[in-house]
Amino acid sequence: MYGLPDNTIVNRPLYKTDFYAKFNIKNVERERFDADISKMRILAWVSPQRVHALSDAGEVKEFYVMQLELKHQECAEQNLQLLLRNIGRKMLFALQCEGQTQFCIFHSRWLRSEWKTTEEATVTLKGLSIEDAWRNIVAEIGGLDAYAEQTLEEQIESNVQREKLLKQIEALEKQMRVEKQTRKKFELHQRIVKLKELI
Repeated sequence: MYGLPDNTIVNRPLYKTDFYAKFNIKNVERERFDADISKMRILAWVSPQRVHALSDAGEVKEFYVMQLELKHQECAEQNLQLLLRNIGRKMLFALQCEGQTQFCIFHSRWLRSEWKTTEEATVTLKGLSIEDAWRNIVAEIGGLDAYAEQTLEEQIESNVQREKLLKQIEALEKQMRVEKQTRKKFELHQRIVKLKELI
């Protein structure tokens, strides 16, 4: 499934009631979790024991692929954070809803792929180590370049800053369209030009 090697597949259900009891999950968190997620399972375990071609050199020694069946396409990041925090492993989330799949991963920030049909949704284990495979998956999901001079973290931060600038530009353009005074309109235009130079 998802193009993962067969020997990584563990396909182990994780029952919500067991998860809540084992990690003493608060009622508020349970309600939020139940509102988004119907079922979950540890689909795959990527480790040198499972994929002999990948070494455990580097900080990332293993990671899970966690499949979550959602009640709707929106899943609060707090729910994913709850799983990460309590299970205590690196995780790639495969969010499924109505025959569609979206991959979600945390690497300094939450990154999400586009929704695709479950048959088309794949991840590739590329590299010489588990860490290489992890970083390549992060790059693939986040639309980053794993081989760029900038680190993945720097690229993610650049993208965040770029998105903020684009939102500011959009707000100023909207303001400029409704502005009646020519002088104020010109000032807004100048601010937009300066922000566009920063992108």
